[in-house]
Amino acid sequence: MSDSPPRKLYNTAVVGATGMVGQEFLKTITARKFPVGELKLLATSRSAGKKLLVGEREFEVEETNPQSFEGCDFAFISATSQASRDYAPAAAKAGAIAIDDSSVFRMEADVPLVVPEINADDVAWHKGIIAIPNCTTTPLVLCLWPLHRVNPIKRVIVDTYQSVSGTGAAAVQELDAQSRRILDGAEAVPHVYPHQIAFNLIPEIDSFRDDGYTKEEWKIAVETRKIMHEEDIAISATCVRVPVFVSHSEAVHVEFSRPMSADEARDILSHAPGVVVQDDPAVSLYPHPWAAAGQDPVYVGRIRKDTSHPNGIAFWHASDNLRKGAALNAIQIAEEVIARDLV
Repeated sequence: MSDSPPRKLYNTAVVGATGMVGQEFLKTITARKFPVGELKLLATSRSAGKKLLVGEREFEVEETNPQSFEGCDFAFISATSQASRDYAPAAAKAGAIAIDDSSVFRMEADVPLVVPEINADDVAWHKGIIAIPNCTTTPLVLCLWPLHRVNPIKRVIVDTYQSVSGTGAAAVQELDAQSRRILDGAEAVPHVYPHQIAFNLIPEIDSFRDDGYTKEEWKIAVETRKIMHEEDIAISATCVRVPVFVSHSEAVHVEFSRPMSADEARDILSHAPGVVVQDDPAVSLYPHPWAAAGQDPVYVGRIRKDTSHPNGIAFWHASDNLRKGAALNAIQIAEEVIARDLV
């Protein structure tokens, strides 16, 4: 019997390798055995020279520049919006596929915005850049899409409860420091957020628009429609920062075209890829952010009839915003590109 051909490897660059999403990305490519050839860890000049362990190998972080992507097949970018503007086009020009975590390219008409369980076919028309959605949009559409395929959705009301890790390491440190100071009887002084986050809720994520919604709330609406290829779904969101370190949660109310029972919705979601149903109120079984942290799926529960509308269903879900909300989804996009022989 002849030996099987060697597995093809792909030269990979990671921009923002020292950040929270970058670190999660490096753990995830190791766990999923992503076929990495040469690996470049890239960051700002402040982080250049740092040593990071990926699997059993140590790598030195390099300062990112437009020439960093020569010879790369994939460039995963999770840094600042300016870094995405600078380096995603540079990566694409060098022949790499840039998979970008920022909001910079998401709504560009010629850039696919992809959640592989929903619109994997969209990777086929990329022009060197593929965007991943906001970390609140991805878990939402993973729950909406399987329901929508059975019973078209007309309207969605979603309220988000977003952890501080969505802002970055400085926000995680601020929540920790403020909590300790308050418990010690001292005053908490905010720096990252406009108000104290410890023992508080802040209904402001990103900047406010003229219509009273924040950009984060706007992103959920427009990104959901683009991913699902449904421009007529009415969506309204309220996004709230909560004193949780990791995992975003969302309360969702959905109006369908026809009535749907909670049992039917529960059955559909229990068979949906990337979704795990945890729903037994009798034993207080439902998703919560502490348990979702460090896990890949979107956990959904509290599935029930929405008593405010005959065609309504309400549910609650929680997921790790650093994993499926960012790093994991980016890697799954690359895996889809590889499976379709597009690189």
